[in-house]
Amino acid sequence: MRILITAGPSWEPIDRVRRLTNFSTGTLGTALAREAARRGHQVVLMRGEAATCREHPRDVELVEFGGSAELGRQLELHQGTVFHAVWHAAAVADFRPGGLFAGEPGSGLRPVEAGKVASREGPLWLRLDPAPKLIEKLRDWFPRAWLAGWKYEVEGGRERLLGLAREQLVRCRTDACVVNGPAWGEGFGVVTREGAVEPCSDAGELAGVLLRLATGAGS
Repeated sequence: MRILITAGPSWEPIDRVRRLTNFSTGTLGTALAREAARRGHQVVLMRGEAATCREHPRDVELVEFGGSAELGRQLELHQGTVFHAVWHAAAVADFRPGGLFAGEPGSGLRPVEAGKVASREGPLWLRLDPAPKLIEKLRDWFPRAWLAGWKYEVEGGRERLLGLAREQLVRCRTDACVVNGPAWGEGFGVVTREGAVEPCSDAGELAGVLLRLATGAGS
């Protein structure tokens, strides 16, 4: 089976020397790629260049990306390749800078633009705009692939998280959603379109479940 896995953080530029990013390390996606390759599958791993996990698993093709737009371009470039499964584990930015402003709300804000914004401009106000959702494009790019998305939540309990996962399955036309984070607790859960929820204790077990589901879908 040929598998495409995304992993790690994307970033969005504020100016030429500052950026918005997140705490994703790329460790999970790298571990999934390693395990899938160990089991004999062909794997392409697209990992954020800012990921602190720098391992290059054996027999895995590694492609690095910076911002979410670059990841989108890489995914689009690979749409001509037949992938049996796509696992979208990357932590893609939910917001991107929509402008930097100096002044005070209510008394007038002025745009600030520079390659490196000087500290003397402060205090500053950063506008955040919703970023495009790459996961919503995966079905169009890879129409025959078995698609798995991710839902990581900090707040709320498992029932709320499962509800968000099921919404993602419908909205993004994916086949499964992996849930994790403090809202889930230890390990992971794999939510399928059929309504099943399979718990997994670690990355190795998660890889096994995803491979079994993807293989079964193609049989």
